[in-house]
Amino acid sequence: MAKRRQSKILLDRGSELLEERIRFCDGRCRSNPIRNFSVDQICRAIQDFQKIHPLQSCIEFEWKKGVLDGRLVFIKRYARGGQEVYRDIVVSSQMSSHNNVLKLLGCCLEIPEGPALVYEYPENRSLDRHIHYGSLPWGTRLKIAKEIANAVAYLHTAFPRPIIHRDIKPANIFLNQNYAAKLSDFSFSISIPEGESKVGDDLLVGTFGFLDPDYTMTNFVTEKTDVFSFGVLLLVLLTGRATRQGEIHLIEHVKLLVEQDRVHEAVDPMIRGNGGEAIDQQQLEASIELALRCTDDSGEDRPLMIEVAKEIQRIERSITAAP
Repeated sequence: MAKRRQSKILLDRGSELLEERIRFCDGRCRSNPIRNFSVDQICRAIQDFQKIHPLQSCIEFEWKKGVLDGRLVFIKRYARGGQEVYRDIVVSSQMSSHNNVLKLLGCCLEIPEGPALVYEYPENRSLDRHIHYGSLPWGTRLKIAKEIANAVAYLHTAFPRPIIHRDIKPANIFLNQNYAAKLSDFSFSISIPEGESKVGDDLLVGTFGFLDPDYTMTNFVTEKTDVFSFGVLLLVLLTGRATRQGEIHLIEHVKLLVEQDRVHEAVDPMIRGNGGEAIDQQQLEASIELALRCTDDSGEDRPLMIEVAKEIQRIERSITAAP
């Protein structure tokens, strides 16, 4: 009876996944092959880690550590099925060939509570843990920003219909053993129709503090929606601060310091260069200036993501070239 129920769940969810793939990609997906894991494989994978608390969790899902085929994996257990879950699978499979996206290895659709997605294991966990509980050196922070900018620019330009992430934030970025950044969670992503520059969506999604004000006021999603969120991410990376501390809003706080010629005060004094040296003032100013351009109130005045990626590469090269 249980196997019959699992088979029905697999069939129903498989059909829903296929429908989402066709709808979202308009029949032109470039998905990478992913494996279909059974319930037993997922249960065995996490069995040895039952006593470990979930590595990260929210209302919709939790992350668990496991072992499959002798390999450490990261398992995302959803609390329910639905379009957002299937969208996460569809876009993750399209993006898995990119070096700065958390690679989707496979999924299990037949778990009654909700599907499980299996990813490569990021040894250094999520970026938000390092920002709030550790001290990444300045060069590593810029490298992470460059890598995520590259991933988002690819998302915007590599497909016939640009894909907008809509939830770029430190909790959705993971780091491998070499601190290479891996973007994840495409459940809120949406595609813009070919020939159009925006798409409407009555359902406002994202994370407070990272939401584009144009999007919140108009319900229209554009490439600049992600640019704004990335700009906030860049400010969080560079300053080591949360988007809001009490009554202090990060963007306004940094703007005020720039206007008062006190930009050096924006950065957490614990953040140093990779060799322990003080941060170069020109690099700091260029990075802050780029972040503020990305978070301009007007979407039209923000740069495109591909322009942002090129500018961060230029700033990073100035560190490498410094004597």
